[in-house]
Amino acid sequence: QVQVVESGGGLVQPGGSLRVACAASGSIASIYAMGWYRQAPGKQRELVATITEGGNTKYADSVKGRFTLSRDNAKNTVYLQMNSLKPEDTAVYYCTAEIVALTTKLLSNYWGQGTQVTVSS
Repeated sequence: QVQVVESGGGLVQPGGSLRVACAASGSIASIYAMGWYRQAPGKQRELVATITEGGNTKYADSVKGRFTLSRDNAKNTVYLQMNSLKPEDTAVYYCTAEIVALTTKLLSNYWGQGTQVTVSS
């Protein structure tokens, strides 16, 4: 069974920093890409950042220059370093991963449960 779990959310003041992590575990053959989405109250889920197996990153315009996505391949983990946080960054942050499971040998998208990030003074 493949699982994706987020951690590291919390409360931070505007201008502050926070790092959230996403770890994939289970019977994994390969991970093609991992990324973060977020959903603010009353709004649709939106893309924040993605990273491919080759290390290519993409960011939403709203977070460029402030957020950085990195990987620890040995731990099947990605980290989203969030700097210069703004109140509008407040949302539940969801991790997603494109994974080929050993059991299915089929590329599927997996989602974590989400972690709350609140930016407020």
